[in-house]
Formats: sequence, structure tokens, C-alpha cells
Amino acid sequence: MSPPIEIADRRQWTSALLALPAPHVLQTWEWGAVKGQTGWRAHRLLWGEPAGPLAAASLLVRRLPRSPWGVAYVPKGPVVDWHDAEAVQVVLAGVEAAARRCRAIFVKVDPDVAPDSEEGERLLALLRRRGWQPSAEQIQFRNTALLDLTQSDEALLAAMKPKWRYNLRLAQRRGVVVRQGTPEDLPAFYALYAETGARDGFLVRPYAYYAHTWRTFMQPADPASPAAHLLLAEVEGQTVAGLMLFRFGARAWYMVGASASQHRQAMPNHLLQWEAVQLAKRHGCTLYDLWGAPDALVETDPLWGVWRFKEGMGARFAPHIGAWDFPVHRSLYWAYTALMPRVLEAMRRRHRPEQPPGAG
Repeated sequence: MSPPIEIADRRQWTSALLALPAPHVLQTWEWGAVKGQTGWRAHRLLWGEPAGPLAAASLLVRRLPRSPWGVAYVPKGPVVDWHDAEAVQVVLAGVEAAARRCRAIFVKVDPDVAPDSEEGERLLALLRRRGWQPSAEQIQFRNTALLDLTQSDEALLAAMKPKWRYNLRLAQRRGVVVRQGTPEDLPAFYALYAETGARDGFLVRPYAYYAHTWRTFMQPADPASPAAHLLLAEVEGQTVAGLMLFRFGARAWYMVGASASQHRQAMPNHLLQWEAVQLAKRHGCTLYDLWGAPDALVETDPLWGVWRFKEGMGARFAPHIGAWDFPVHRSLYWAYTALMPRVLEAMRRRHRPEQPPGAG
């Protein structure tokens, strides 16, 4: 397997990803481009042979302020056949070498590989042998919830918990209507998202960040590109819940959701998720990733309530190996991991989300 080449053409990168097993939307050209808003630069590495692509890694690099050093991250990647032990070893070595060339203190990966599978156990052993270590910082959720969309609608409904089927029909009886939004709906959706963040206590970035990201995916460059769909649930013309559904290849992801405090008794989120499932199926998706599940299936986990809702929809728990770091420079890595959590916490305390256009 020859060394990787860096790809500078969007269509070539998209085509290569779609030829590989289970490409993640966070490895797409578009995701690398939108991360440029926060100082990341994407290096798109492709391993291949005359017969076609063998692996890919969108390596994001961000320079540290007033420093020649940076940090590197391969979000939800690399993309490779994890059953191919030789290919995995070559790709990890290539990611390590690329991080050195970029003067990164460390590089992080967090592929969706089950830890208790044969390929997962082999990967964990290989990571340890090569000097990787479990990361103290999980950028994405370690685990997720998956729904098999190859089933019929009848089978999907039967897999739901009875209360969820009841709430789905209750939403319809109480007049909840779900429509597909447009870019013009983004300010209202952001206002709902900011309300959700304030209520549930999670960080919300300024409107401009989300608007650029969402518009990029809502207006795909061509049919093969990743796409996003905004779904809005309304009661008597008032938007009470919404979600952003991303899709790429045969998979769809529920990555962003929001809901108002009003009309919760109408159960809009149940109907909203059902309509998201229908939309994903219409576009040929075979798997729906509901994005995020607890680290452990115990009621004390902060994501327990979130998981219970997804489990009620019929999703299965899908554990992954989580984030792993390769320290390119061990002393700098130690300093970064010891000090950066304090810096980030101070930034979070100072952060206040911007008011969206038209609000207030």
C-alpha cells in the first residue's frame, strides 16, 4: 500500500469516500471546509491502488496562538476497512507521519469501531503498541444509537416501545404538523436551539457559525455531496421543535435538535423523529444514527434520559472505542492536556450566545 496523496479536488474526495466502507459525514470535504470558521485546515489524505481507494483521512489541523505548534484531529475517522489489519496499520502510520509534518503536538482519532468486536480488539491492541493512548477529551460522543432503516414501516413501528407509538399518534391527533424548512427558517431554528441550550445547559455558538454550516449542507453542490434537511414541527403555525438531519451515502445522522418549552404535551419530537426516518428512507439511507448515547447504560449517566428517548424509538445501543491520542511531542502533549482544560473552562464561563437575527 503506497503512501497517501493529498487530495485538492472536492469531487475526487467525495467519490473516494463513497467507494469506502461506512464513510462518516464528518470526514466529508464540506465538513472540513466549515471547520475553517474556527481556524482548522483540512488535509485530505487518500491511500489507493490502481483498482481504487483503500482508505482516507480528513486530517484537521489548527495552529496554536503565537506558536509554531498545532493540534490535529481526524473526526470520526480514518475511513478504512477495519477488518483489513494491514491497511489499518499503514493508515495509522500515515496519520502519525502527517501529524509530524504539520508540527502537531498530537493527533486524535475517534472511529466508530465497536470495542468488543474482533476488529475493535485488534485495533485497540495496535493503538497501544504504536504509542497511542485513550484521550481525556472526547470531542464527539463516544457511543451512539442506531436504527436499521432496511425494515418496513410496520417493523419500525413494532420495534418502538408502546408509549412511543402512542405519543406518535397523539402528536398527529393534537395537530402537530412537520414540514421541511429552508435556509430562510434558520434564524428561527437557531432561536429555538439557543432556547434549548439555555434550558438544558449546553454551549451554543454564535448564529453565524451555525448558519454557515447548515447552509453549506442544505445546499449541496451535487447529488453525491453530503446534504442536510431541516425539519420543523409546528402547532397552530408556531414552531415548537426542529431537527437537522445530515446524510451522506447510505447513512443519516440526527446531529442537531431543538424544542420549545411550550406545547411539549403535544409530543412533537416523536412525530419529528418519525418524519426524519421517513425522509432518510426516501433518500435511500439504510442506517439512522441518532448521535449520542451514554458512556454506560446506567441511570446516573448524564445522557440517560436522551438514551431512553432513542431506545423508545427502537434504536440499539452502539458502543465505540472513543477518542485516542498519538502524542507526537510527549512533553508538549503533557503540558497541553494539563493546561488546556482550565483554559477551555474559563472560555465557557465567558461565553454568551449571540442573539439571532430578528430576535428580541
